[in-house]
Amino acid sequence: MAYHSAMIRYLKLGLLLLLLAACSGRPGPITVADNVVSVQNQTTRDWRTVVVTVNDHFRGGAATLPAGSRMAAPLSQFKTAFGQQYDASRQHVFKIEVTATDANGDPVELTFDPLRR
Repeated sequence: MAYHSAMIRYLKLGLLLLLLAACSGRPGPITVADNVVSVQNQTTRDWRTVVVTVNDHFRGGAATLPAGSRMAAPLSQFKTAFGQQYDASRQHVFKIEVTATDANGDPVELTFDPLRR
């Protein structure tokens, strides 16, 4: 009897873990991890003129971001209009905005706010 109750306990634990993994959902289109900003085009259309703005002042980007693909850049590569680099040791990310134009000419606007997550 002890063997069966232990097996049932492990089965319940396994089912719970599977349920939690299934409910976790996919990550958003903008993520920040280890001082690297990643932007994923989760649409079916290519994007062009992609501009990523960190904390309203630091910018970076790419000419294109094909549908389903991802771009990643260290925060240190983002610069202000005056050439100042983002310094992760002195500041934290409070907002990221992504703007682009899709293949149909429609605007793309995404916002990442770590406090809202």
